[in-house]
Amino acid sequence: MSEALTIRPVENRADRKAFVDFAWAVYKDDPYWIPPLKNEIHGLLNPKKNPWFEHGRAALWLAERGGRVVGRISAQVDDLVQEHLAKGTGQWGMFEALDAEAAAALIATAERWLRERGMTSALGPISISIWDEPGLLIKGFQQPPMVMMGHHRPAYRAWIEAAGYEKAKDLLTYELDIRIEMVPVIDRLIKAGEKNPRINIRTVDKSRFDEEAATILGLLNDAWSDNWGFVPLTQAEIAYAGKKLKPIIYEDLVRIAEYDGEPVAFMITIPDINELIRDLNGELFPFGWVKLLWRLRNPKTSRVRVPLMGVAKKVQGGRLAGQLAFMLIEHIRRACVEKYCVTHGEFGWVLEDNQGMMSIAELPGADVNHVYRIYQRDLG
Repeated sequence: MSEALTIRPVENRADRKAFVDFAWAVYKDDPYWIPPLKNEIHGLLNPKKNPWFEHGRAALWLAERGGRVVGRISAQVDDLVQEHLAKGTGQWGMFEALDAEAAAALIATAERWLRERGMTSALGPISISIWDEPGLLIKGFQQPPMVMMGHHRPAYRAWIEAAGYEKAKDLLTYELDIRIEMVPVIDRLIKAGEKNPRINIRTVDKSRFDEEAATILGLLNDAWSDNWGFVPLTQAEIAYAGKKLKPIIYEDLVRIAEYDGEPVAFMITIPDINELIRDLNGELFPFGWVKLLWRLRNPKTSRVRVPLMGVAKKVQGGRLAGQLAFMLIEHIRRACVEKYCVTHGEFGWVLEDNQGMMSIAELPGADVNHVYRIYQRDLG
């Protein structure tokens, strides 16, 4: 008879280390997995560092068999989710498992914790908020994930669905060879915008980084406010996100569109840092941080990602919104190709029913390269 499975809470530093390190056991033979920086994962889960914990609560568990870790999961209750998405909605994430028995027991444990806190439905996997790594990879296993995107075992889909979960939303990413210039109809729209004195596409100024970050993330909160799953970033989270992003922000890869001098749209593009950290095996010490800092001085990555883009609500739905979006894309595309020698870009994630953003993402030659699914289940 096989050894009994046990589920226990993460209670101390050693448990937390085992929780983070478990991913290395899961993906040790997966050539497409990129080891994340461990200090980033520890920071995400640390209430003393991550301001998400000012409005959210989380618990972590390990599944063990014979003293060996065979799975992990988190469960979260976020006050802002209750306010902006649906009251009684809990979440779980950070999900990894080596077998179906461990997966089922972990999901059941997370659900029980959510019920005990009054939750009547669950969304997952979300690790640990919609702004971190939402969704389960269901398409695109044969390609490494880009920076800040997840990678999962194909078996997880069946295990989650066996626990009674159904699709809530799919999140799509689009890949494009950015060496290809815009089609004539879009190029004419861009050129018309460049001649319009009321429109200004500018780079960000890192010497005023805090101010620029606040402008961009303020636009983000406005532009995304009607999207499914949206939870606004607090001022503390905006500051925290800015601090994390600053080392990988390059002024000519982040642009703000102004109309009559007012910021109304933005686009953030970042080098695929996964290409720069792959050989670090998740460790910055003792020498990994030196390598990374050196590489970040002049990043040469073949791919870039557009994780965030938005147009102010007051200009959405009209010709100006599309014009600004394509101008932002083109200005950054030129810098990527001419200065950074980038060949491919990834846009997303994009909600499957966000027609406005999909019409922008579906540029000629763009293909959906990854699909991430968020599942839901009634806990009643």
